[in-house]
Amino acid sequence: MKKVAILQSNYIPWKGYFDLIAAVDEFILYDDAQFTKNDWRNRNKIKTPHGLEWLSIPVGANIHRQIREVSPSSHLWQEKHWKSLCNNYSKAPFFWEIAPILKPLYLETVHNNLSQLNRMFIETICAYLGIKTKITNSWDYGFVPGRIERLLHICHQAGATEYISGPAAQSYIDDTLFAKANIELTWFSYNSYPEYPQRGGAFEHGVSIVDLLFNCGQTSAKYMKYTAR
Repeated sequence: MKKVAILQSNYIPWKGYFDLIAAVDEFILYDDAQFTKNDWRNRNKIKTPHGLEWLSIPVGANIHRQIREVSPSSHLWQEKHWKSLCNNYSKAPFFWEIAPILKPLYLETVHNNLSQLNRMFIETICAYLGIKTKITNSWDYGFVPGRIERLLHICHQAGATEYISGPAAQSYIDDTLFAKANIELTWFSYNSYPEYPQRGGAFEHGVSIVDLLFNCGQTSAKYMKYTAR
């Protein structure tokens, strides 16, 4: 039995993204898909005393690129994002535990490719959380035309017996195609997350996982679904 998930890379994703990684045996970054503007690939939200704040990586206006072809249009965002994290989380209980993990990615690393930098952040956070899932790239498995056909091809090449998908894909995935391919299709649920000690007003679930890490440190897994296993 082998569980696989296939999803585009996101910038400092929310906790549900990491739960999906932890729920499978192999997590495949689908970054030869088309880049989408104003999406999670190059931005995410953090909590501030004044509400939610977007941290966005500038990548230019051209959407006629695969995610793996996208590069930051400048490097000024790195120091700016780090300053935002420091300004808003320096008084959080676990800031000084998490800061040495994230700071080198912002201030000591030159990022020339969006897909690579997203993966670097994802793998660094997975290591902290103890998530040991294998992470690979979709282009490691070749290409066939068709959206669902491509997913099935990747699953076959990866040796998957079960494909775990986020609920948003229910609008376009035909589950009968997976049944014919003898691959079990499971819909991942992002419901019923407990609240954690979060600073700054009304609780918000849909923020970057860095919010959870700065506030909870090594106890972060208590507020997630699969990382505690």
